[in-house]
Amino acid sequence: MSWRIVVISNRAKLDFKMDYIVIRKEEVTTKIHLSEISVLLIESTAVSITVSLLCELNKRKVKVIFCDEKRNPCSELISYYGSHDTSMKVRKQIEWDDAIKKLVWTEIVTEKIRKQQELLEFQGKDEHNLLKQYIKQVEIGDTTNREGHAAKVYFNALFGMEFTRTLDIPLNAALNYGYGIILSTFNREIVANGYITQLGLFHNNMFNQFNLGSDLMEPYRILVDKMVLLMRPDKFENEEKMQIVDLLNQEVFIDGKRNYINNAIKIYCRSIFDALNENDISLIRFYRNEL
Repeated sequence: MSWRIVVISNRAKLDFKMDYIVIRKEEVTTKIHLSEISVLLIESTAVSITVSLLCELNKRKVKVIFCDEKRNPCSELISYYGSHDTSMKVRKQIEWDDAIKKLVWTEIVTEKIRKQQELLEFQGKDEHNLLKQYIKQVEIGDTTNREGHAAKVYFNALFGMEFTRTLDIPLNAALNYGYGIILSTFNREIVANGYITQLGLFHNNMFNQFNLGSDLMEPYRILVDKMVLLMRPDKFENEEKMQIVDLLNQEVFIDGKRNYINNAIKIYCRSIFDALNENDISLIRFYRNEL
């Protein structure tokens, strides 16, 4: 099972040789077997990479994330064909019934608000009681937008009444970076299971290439929020970014077992697809976190 998150932060040449990624820097050459790699994060624009390595990483479903000149995630490598039966899976995805999509989305939204409520309660914030009410008020498809109301209460309780998600501050930079890493991990699993990222359950933005990933990741945003809350960054540079990347190596409980978050996302995604294909929301497996 792949488990390593490899981050390339400085000038290097990456190549493929005999099942290994070869990382050549000015003074040292490192080899890592591809079977060990879960995520390859290329943080520097001074990195060159061979097409042969990209193709092999793609075959092995390694998530490759590219960063821009500011070292923020800007794109990722996604295979055209993530599964041998992709054609059948995409046809199923197109045919998913609106009723089951609304039910699954309702479960996702409810779980997201529940995770937000749990974090506020752990932090001793009285606002957690209001989120408990919102959980009870979620309707099918969240037609009354309890998710949006909960988000406003939640972020103000966590980070202060002056905080908004539009502020250009290290706190938001850290949140955005973490959400980007989580979204990329979800996109990998969607494609690896043979589906396409553009067709979502709720998100339906014509300019969003990752509507389905944006849907499925919602309960996992709280893991990023908790980490950033503990960091309280007054700057957001390489050290802070590496702390957030390491989030995928933390553990949660899912389906009765302790798993790395990276693997928990695999289990969760497959359970969502099972629920959609079998019209049975009881198949969904959410993680449980030890606050």
